[in-house]
Amino acid sequence: MTGPRIRLRAAAHSDTGPHRKVNQDAAFTASWGAAVADGVGGGPAGDLASAALVHRIAAGRPDRLEPERLGIIVREANWDLRAHVERDPSLHGMATTFTGLFFSSRDELLLAHTGDSRAYRLSGGVLAQVSRDDSLVQALVDNGIVSLADAGSHPRRNIITASLSGSDRDVAAVATHEPVVGDRWLLYSDGLSDYVPDDEIRVRLLSHARPEAAAEACVALALEAGTRDNVTAVVCDVVTAEDDGRGRAQAAFYGAAAERFMEGLDSA
Repeated sequence: MTGPRIRLRAAAHSDTGPHRKVNQDAAFTASWGAAVADGVGGGPAGDLASAALVHRIAAGRPDRLEPERLGIIVREANWDLRAHVERDPSLHGMATTFTGLFFSSRDELLLAHTGDSRAYRLSGGVLAQVSRDDSLVQALVDNGIVSLADAGSHPRRNIITASLSGSDRDVAAVATHEPVVGDRWLLYSDGLSDYVPDDEIRVRLLSHARPEAAAEACVALALEAGTRDNVTAVVCDVVTAEDDGRGRAQAAFYGAAAERFMEGLDSA
């Protein structure tokens, strides 16, 4: 890709929600990438799983890489989860979803994904889901057993079919997308997607120019809708380096990742 160097202007907001005692969502944002992770409900230490994974990936600074290298970085972070379990067997079964957006060595966007946290792209006023849920309900939709209209209210919509748990079998799919200056990407946990229609999310994304305000508005929308889960929204605008000024090279952390492992990261 030729032309001005591009980067992300990104921010996130995370809320435990009124019905949970612990925030198991974790996120980070930087000019070179952003991600959200959601600890798998029903397992132990979901907040540890999401926070440890997000910090390990951010520490690896996956900027301007080949897709294969990004996959390796995610796999190495997944091995860290296994190391936690080996040190403390009571953590066996902990797992997390992961959805992250990064730049490739060719200035393309790389989307790494596993689980049911989602990635959407707002382009030309049109909001479209880019990631595909790794979930039981998505499989039912794919096989024509459940309609797309009924999927959002299906009683088993929270059962996922893939996650990161430290197993050698775990994998995150990495897809390449063309970056368009002016596009806005939204990464979020199912505390938003399970309770708010896409059209309402689109309105909030269009109504706020700053990523910080847009992320806060999306989380507020989920809380108003009565979400019973943690909710996290990460908003990433594709901009040129000139438009972004100094930008934010150093990662900022949110949710469980802001409460755990807050050792400093280099901002080079």
